[in-house]
Amino acid sequence: MSSFQMNGYYLMSGYMNAISFSAIFVWCGFQSGNTAQLAIAIARLWEGGTTTFLVADQQALASLLSFLTRGWLWLATICQAFLTMFAAITSWKSNQGYPGIADQRLDIGPAWNDFVSFITLIFMSASMGMQGLTSMRLKTNSGATLPLTTTWVELFGIEGLFKLNRFNRPRDQRLLGVASVMLGALAARGLVFRLGSPGALGVGAGIRVVIAFSWISVPGVVERTPANGEEKAEEPVVRREEAVG
Repeated sequence: MSSFQMNGYYLMSGYMNAISFSAIFVWCGFQSGNTAQLAIAIARLWEGGTTTFLVADQQALASLLSFLTRGWLWLATICQAFLTMFAAITSWKSNQGYPGIADQRLDIGPAWNDFVSFITLIFMSASMGMQGLTSMRLKTNSGATLPLTTTWVELFGIEGLFKLNRFNRPRDQRLLGVASVMLGALAARGLVFRLGSPGALGVGAGIRVVIAFSWISVPGVVERTPANGEEKAEEPVVRREEAVG
């Protein structure tokens, strides 16, 4: 029912995270690594060496704190597009978005390291947090479209995983999700190389707008009246009229 939108969200997970990791080695949407990085930064203080938070640690903290927010479908996806566009603008204003790639982590350090680039990361992470909460509200096979480890675990726990001669919605949706993340990351890295971070983020904002307006085509849910003694099932997906506002 909403497979296109969910795969679009998966694609944006790979896309946005590839941009932030290419520049500063921080995932703007995968917060497990950022949480662990902060714990390591605190532990490093006890070792008697570095006594301050490194720029990368500060960036991980900024991403983690700006991750959670709220929204819903069309409006939420439009908000994600605006946040992504704000990230593109701040990346452009920081003058650190070209080329926006830092492959030599120890020798050169992150490509983004000024205050404005922190704002870029905050906007990116906020858009990913809104995407995750929107996805979870839909209660589909795609989950939050952010923690791919969960998707992998759920995929290999599906009974019909290797029965390739028949359609299996839970399996196929998760496989498409994994492929979409990889496609998004590949596209983002190529665009960052060609256009720089501001250009790649601008393209990402456009993709989010397309996803937002695609919610208009999602049909409504037909409710079934439960039989006597049968509990009413929890509604899995929002109705069309709710999706468009």
